[in-house]
Amino acid sequence: MVGVHPLAGFDKLLHYRVPDHLMGSVEVGTLVRVPLGRRQTLGLVGTLGAPADYPVERLKAVLQVVYPFPAIPADLLALAKWMGSYYACSLDGVIEGMLPAPVRAGAAMKEETLLVLARRLTDEESARLEKRAPQQFRLYRFLEPQLVPLNKQRVLTRLGLSAAVVTALVKSGAIRQESRRVERVAYVDGMDAGERVASLAPTLNPEQRAAVQRLSEGLARGAFGVSLLHGVTGSGKTEVYLHAIEEALKGGGGVIFLVPEVALTPQTVARLRSRLEAIAPDHRCVVWHSHLSEGERLDGWLALAKGEARVVVGARSAVFAPVRNLRLIVVDEEHEPAYKQDETPRYHGRDVAVMRAKLNRAVCVLGSATPSLESYANALSGRYELLRLTERVDARKLPHIQVVDMKIEVMRQRGLTTLSRVLVDAMHARFERREQTILFINRRGYSSSMLCTKCGHTEECRHCSITMTYHRSDETIRCHLCGDSRPAPSRCPKCGAPDIRWKGLGTQRVEESVRRVLPKARIERIDADTMAKKNRFRELLGEFRTGKIDVLVGTQMIGKGLDFPNVTLVGLVDADISMHIPDFRANERTFQLLVQVAGRAGRGDRAGEVVVQTFTPQSETIQFSRHADFEGFAESELRMRQQFRYPPYRHLIHHLFRGPSEEKLKFYAEQWARLVEKTFGDRVELRGPSPSPIERIKDHYRWQLWYFTASISKIIGELSELRAGFAWPDDVVQVLDVDPSNLV
Repeated sequence: MVGVHPLAGFDKLLHYRVPDHLMGSVEVGTLVRVPLGRRQTLGLVGTLGAPADYPVERLKAVLQVVYPFPAIPADLLALAKWMGSYYACSLDGVIEGMLPAPVRAGAAMKEETLLVLARRLTDEESARLEKRAPQQFRLYRFLEPQLVPLNKQRVLTRLGLSAAVVTALVKSGAIRQESRRVERVAYVDGMDAGERVASLAPTLNPEQRAAVQRLSEGLARGAFGVSLLHGVTGSGKTEVYLHAIEEALKGGGGVIFLVPEVALTPQTVARLRSRLEAIAPDHRCVVWHSHLSEGERLDGWLALAKGEARVVVGARSAVFAPVRNLRLIVVDEEHEPAYKQDETPRYHGRDVAVMRAKLNRAVCVLGSATPSLESYANALSGRYELLRLTERVDARKLPHIQVVDMKIEVMRQRGLTTLSRVLVDAMHARFERREQTILFINRRGYSSSMLCTKCGHTEECRHCSITMTYHRSDETIRCHLCGDSRPAPSRCPKCGAPDIRWKGLGTQRVEESVRRVLPKARIERIDADTMAKKNRFRELLGEFRTGKIDVLVGTQMIGKGLDFPNVTLVGLVDADISMHIPDFRANERTFQLLVQVAGRAGRGDRAGEVVVQTFTPQSETIQFSRHADFEGFAESELRMRQQFRYPPYRHLIHHLFRGPSEEKLKFYAEQWARLVEKTFGDRVELRGPSPSPIERIKDHYRWQLWYFTASISKIIGELSELRAGFAWPDDVVQVLDVDPSNLV
């Protein structure tokens, strides 16, 4: 008898009987097919043994064991239970998130049928076969000299034969058919796209050697530990990771390598595969993220679950990869908000990685040039070990950062301008020297809003509380929240005047401006609008790396992690975008963005330069980032956080309410807030309820409530029970987000 978690939105453990022929193949974590009502569904075995209060003879039987090994190993099942309680979500929802979609669907592995000679015919048999069955004889003679099995379908197509010919020869015992798994390997061509790197490890500098030594000691102890690797951009953090991975593999362990963006995966995979080939050809690196084909995801998962591969690299969800004997987890660019999932289960990949390492007594390495203040505070308090890399490799200098006051630039050019004279001159100089430039602006489209200068009308989305973004490429205005679009007006929709102005900057406007000042340059734009085609991002990065592109204009997709030695100029077109949003992390995010983007310059032999355009050059955040002074910024920001008791000094839970009726939403949010205040007293500080910064999305109004608490684990269970017993109306949706990253 086993207890099964059905993967069908049924958050309850159901018991089933195990038939005799499946005995021995069922254990905790096994994926099974079971009856549920009048249908069949997949489920995960969660417990072994009979139920305490139900007759065993009435139990239905398990129908099938899908895989002959646990789909969710014991450590992942324990992690799922922790996530369910900490993030206040259902266990079956967490388990579904851990299993790739093709695994949840019970997809079969791809196989090919091979033909191989079973025995050689005597001269007499051969002559008789040629006379009586010339088609069989042709197939036999074709296979006779072959040293390896051949694909059946290709052989039949080449010879123009039918399957009946194969059947007859198999029956006679002259040939045999074999089945072989066809593995679909993601990024198998990554080495051919300009992404291959040196397989021989470079000589480490003293700081790198010290960091590798500390990580190696932790791996040798076989005990849980977390290290924060704080290294300036270009300081060789990846080399430290690679040495730690080598140590883990030598000890027979498995490795998870997390990157914040799918975009960074090809470069990381190329580095890992090149190095692993040099260490041992049998060490395989599996790629794991949501943009792969179903076949690639299934085969990667199977390779890890069966122990055929021990290294996985991927985005947030790769933290759930079924790696055996997990010894090391690397979280690169650990500060990135992309590690936080914005749908249920709303987990943070970095924090889940730390917990999974703890469950496996493994080492977790968090790396960043601009660590999150939560991780840095943990390092200062001694909970994490702090490892520092203060210099770039080969004594390369950090890029020179020049801040341009755009208020002065407006006066000089007598109006708003996209590119300052300083940035334009620097771009011309790089183009003449055949060096490359990256221009960064964290907003896609052409302009962020439409303004009628006669009546003051701005065109807003019909379904959301934001202005529409103008896209010049197809002359449309679009909402980047709900996707609504319509033709861009040539006259004001309100007063009919032709006096329309497009305000604000986007990647399209920057690209247009660059084409005007550098008409002979090869320019490409990277943002969500241009990257719809599969592998287009990889193609562009390959072209940029090989020098086929002179200027790259993009959003945050190109703002972190990527390494281009010939880039000597980086321009931040509008450094103010992220500073003026209602979020206590706005300064932290701006500092991280400026330093990370600036770090893309001067990573080769040539010195780098960064031009930062801003209307607030006196800002502390701008000045700290100008000198890449993380310690100074962290000290100032942590002082402010402590004063207002913001994270990392307290935990935060965001409770969002949304529905079609604003009045109804407000009423229930206020009733709920009074109940929470009465139940928890001074254990929780409430702020709200109040309208969200974006009050309406997709025709649903949004209200929010904030809970500040010293400990999530001490209140989340009680809060979940209270929420489950509250009489919520059907048209009010409410979501709890523990440790939120985005407050808008």
